[in-house]
Amino acid sequence: MGEGADKVIVVDSRAREAWDMGRVAGAVHLPRLEIAARHGEVLDRDALVVVYCWGPGCNGGVKAALELARLGYRVKEMIGGFEYWAREGYPVETAAGVSRRSPDPLTAPVAGITCAC
Repeated sequence: MGEGADKVIVVDSRAREAWDMGRVAGAVHLPRLEIAARHGEVLDRDALVVVYCWGPGCNGGVKAALELARLGYRVKEMIGGFEYWAREGYPVETAAGVSRRSPDPLTAPVAGITCAC
């Protein structure tokens, strides 16, 4: 995100146990079942909200995005969720700090090969 770009808030909509296992570095924790009660505490109405859950086999991110859209937020879903974020080698945060793993060649181009999509 460059200077002058919209403010972005990344929201992890998973349960506490999943959050504790690792999350997108810098994300805020707002489990889907707590959105109605807590959205005003952690979100800025002027920001673009990007929501994720576990991965492509989970629809928790879609449900959270829909709920936030109904509350009037500009919202997008992070396709692939936390699973693909971590597998593609992006920063993962835990209580121990931030780390990166090597990208999984089945999910991220590591040798200059792209999907050309």
